[in-house]
Amino acid sequence: FFAVSVCYYLPPATATALQRFTIYHHGLLSNYSRNNLTAMRTVFRQLAIAAILSAPCLYTSAFTIPQKTQLMQNGRSSMVLEASKNKDKIASRSKWAEARGYGDVDASDDGAAATGMSFAMDKEKNQLTVTPIKSLDGTVTLPGSKSLSNRCLLLAALSEGNTRVENLLESDDIRYMLEALDTLKVPVERDADDKTAVTVTGQAGPIDSPTPDESLELFLGNAGTAMRPLAAALCMGKGKFVLDGVPRMRERPIADLIDGLKQLGADVSCVEETGCPPVTINANGLKGGSASISGKMSSQFLSSLLMASPVVDGDVTIAIKDELISAPYVSLTIGLMKKFGVTVKIEGDMDGTPSFIIGKDEKYTSPESILVEGDASSASYFLAGAAITGGTVTVRGCGSESVQGDVAFADVMEQMGATVTWAPESITVSRDPNTKLKGVDVDCGKIPDAAMTLAVAALFAEGPTTIRNVYSWRLKETERMKAIVAECTKLGATVEEFEDYCIIHPPADNKVNDNVVIETYDDHRMAMTFSLAACGGVNVIIDDPGCTAKTFPTYFEMLGSIASAN
Repeated sequence: FFAVSVCYYLPPATATALQRFTIYHHGLLSNYSRNNLTAMRTVFRQLAIAAILSAPCLYTSAFTIPQKTQLMQNGRSSMVLEASKNKDKIASRSKWAEARGYGDVDASDDGAAATGMSFAMDKEKNQLTVTPIKSLDGTVTLPGSKSLSNRCLLLAALSEGNTRVENLLESDDIRYMLEALDTLKVPVERDADDKTAVTVTGQAGPIDSPTPDESLELFLGNAGTAMRPLAAALCMGKGKFVLDGVPRMRERPIADLIDGLKQLGADVSCVEETGCPPVTINANGLKGGSASISGKMSSQFLSSLLMASPVVDGDVTIAIKDELISAPYVSLTIGLMKKFGVTVKIEGDMDGTPSFIIGKDEKYTSPESILVEGDASSASYFLAGAAITGGTVTVRGCGSESVQGDVAFADVMEQMGATVTWAPESITVSRDPNTKLKGVDVDCGKIPDAAMTLAVAALFAEGPTTIRNVYSWRLKETERMKAIVAECTKLGATVEEFEDYCIIHPPADNKVNDNVVIETYDDHRMAMTFSLAACGGVNVIIDDPGCTAKTFPTYFEMLGSIASAN
């Protein structure tokens, strides 16, 4: 019955989910793309009879969906991510956090701040209850940007000279990059007095394997900002490498980057059937050349090629053959490369099909010290909270002079009815209580991470909100489109899902459901985004709150520090 009903009446949404678990177990299909739904339906229909005949075996083994299991509790269906229940992972997070002075990243019951709110942690269930928030008011100093932190570490490693990196984000993703550099024997000195500062001894060129006769394995968790740039950079040196990560990383595409590297002459491969890690590299240096890659899925592929190009022996030209999403992140990369002494020549329009040229004389030189800007994606939670509650919040660390595209989220809050005040290194958002938030229709292709926060703000707006051009959500830490739709629906919204956009119709009178358990799918941004539902005067139960350690271990403490109770 399952095979017939699903395989013969396969809607696009189901096709996406089914394809992901089929890839994971059988390697039958390539990663989801905009053009393969018809082919997928055909394949599944052909498999229908075989699935029925082998149903007992499939049920018990081969077709057990990884990570997610469907549970029925109190008559309601909820998706539970088994990885978020992994006690070993939770213990690892806590040990890492305690070593850095954060305490238990999975708990907030010691209180956020004397003047704010504290949130109750159920350690047995691994759930945090964010109690009703009346208002958010105050000033928040943002942790360092994840994107900038890992880029700075890699460029420092490729540069000539020593580089002190300050305000480095303390999080899982950065930890994976630091551990990779340690494994590669790139000297990184930690500052005993400042946990957010390190000094990297540059290699004045490509990074070679410290074990040339053996394959060196690097485990990078679910850190895309470590996996993609390192995959490119290590192709430029010499040695054998295998780059791998958690199960979800093995579902995240990297084929476009691999294709570009091969065009430049690299001996590199990923899993052919899925186009995902593990990545296997047999590096012997590169002499430059040209590559034409797709920019539709992720700008990280282009950024990775750009950052690695100055350490090859020759000119490099990289062209985008279709379209470039998240272009501000590429501009961020190019701006950072310039601080390390490399100029990238751009031909064409960044909103079209640009080409990028890195001359053979361009080499990285240490700026001696560099300060990581505050994380603009993380700013979105506090700015949206102020807009929802009518409070006044200032975020420090990014502002009108920011190099990060996600600061544009403040403009979206202004479109919805909030008041925004800009300063060079800060943003302040407030809202007149007599002005209600209104739904908007926004192209979020340049701010896909911050666009998740817009989904929750939409619950408190008059009229529907359309979030467009976010196909990349489907390729992130989890399948974010599915996750956003599921959790917004739990809260009482009606959500229309399309291939690269969604329309969120808020609950009646903007009253969200109380005591909803939010599944975070081991995705840090799901936990932080949906905590804001508490601004609707309800309890929100966040499953596996420790997943915020990926980018923002102290998020719930910081949220509580500026929150006032209903």
